[in-house]
Amino acid sequence: MTKFGKHPDEDLVDLAAEAALGALADGGVTMKQIGVLAAGNLLGGGGIGQPLQKQIGQTGIPVYNVANACATGATALRTVCMAIKAGEADLGLAVGVEKLSGAGLLGARPRRETTGAWTRSGRDGAVGTVDGRIGTETMAGVFAQVGMEYGHKYGGTSFELFARISEKNHAHSTLNPLAAYQKKMSLEQIMNDVMIAYPNTRPMCSANTDGAAAAVVIGDSALRRLSLEQQRRAVKIVASVLTSDPWSESCQVLPDVNTLTRNAATQAYEAAGLGPDALDLVELHDCFATAELVHYDNLMLCEPGGAVDFFRSGAPWRDGKTPVNVSGGLQSKGHPIAATGIANVWEVATHLRGEAGPRQIEGARVGLAHVIGLGSACGVHILEKSAIA
Repeated sequence: MTKFGKHPDEDLVDLAAEAALGALADGGVTMKQIGVLAAGNLLGGGGIGQPLQKQIGQTGIPVYNVANACATGATALRTVCMAIKAGEADLGLAVGVEKLSGAGLLGARPRRETTGAWTRSGRDGAVGTVDGRIGTETMAGVFAQVGMEYGHKYGGTSFELFARISEKNHAHSTLNPLAAYQKKMSLEQIMNDVMIAYPNTRPMCSANTDGAAAAVVIGDSALRRLSLEQQRRAVKIVASVLTSDPWSESCQVLPDVNTLTRNAATQAYEAAGLGPDALDLVELHDCFATAELVHYDNLMLCEPGGAVDFFRSGAPWRDGKTPVNVSGGLQSKGHPIAATGIANVWEVATHLRGEAGPRQIEGARVGLAHVIGLGSACGVHILEKSAIA
């Protein structure tokens, strides 16, 4: 993982190459050994895989260019996993990269002025825009609504409660040298900052940054050919799941971030053969403070409807029962969209290897990485520490 933040002197290929070469060196392998490459980038305007290959090693292997909203990186990782499980390669590389610093927070596309009666015009015209008609498609608005709806349904939420979630993540960020912002923020600072979409102020929103992350994925037989030290450091992917919006009788347009995530988590726990109680840490997609709260419930870290009590118990703090976003989360670490899914996996893997330095979760053996992108796509990976002593 590169440091997230502003990288004005590096383009997409430079950042992707930095992460890719770092992952190869960390894994003790070379590009010549890689049998498949999946490269994720959402907003760069074209496939990044082949340009990356030209910089780090052009070897004729299959290259998959991946774009899948905020789940782009997780999808790239899953693509490599599937190729290895299919027997098409025994060693692969997944990369995610984005340049977003200076992109602005809301990310809303400008809309044409409309006057008079609405008339159909092609697919977009036939469907019509969501904003102002049946809800909002602006990210901050969607997740503000999600959090408020959860509070309305189960009670216990408040502006202060959501701000305290952000306070936790900013406190965690001070121990992560790769986070874009390593700044502890008081509850008062968070609550008194610029309001973006109630109840999320600016520090409660993910930060648009530049960055890249990469992972080397290897099959069992190839792993046994590496050194004993690398076998000890290898982290097992016991579940790799990708879901999309489910059928809903009420609406096929608005995203259903809750069911989408709960379905992915259910499948992941079943594939891994374990439950949420086995998790030693979780990196979840806290694109907004409100999103983190509902995902406690969606990932089944608590009883249904129990997300407020889960947070108030202190469980998601780094010294709690189930540490959540010890990296600082997207609110502090930053959110270069296509890199985030692999960066969350990198964070969990680093703890399972015992290499997280001062933010290390002691004795961590199992962790979960989660991302969600509107449209919608949800990726969940469950990782296990190597069984080799």
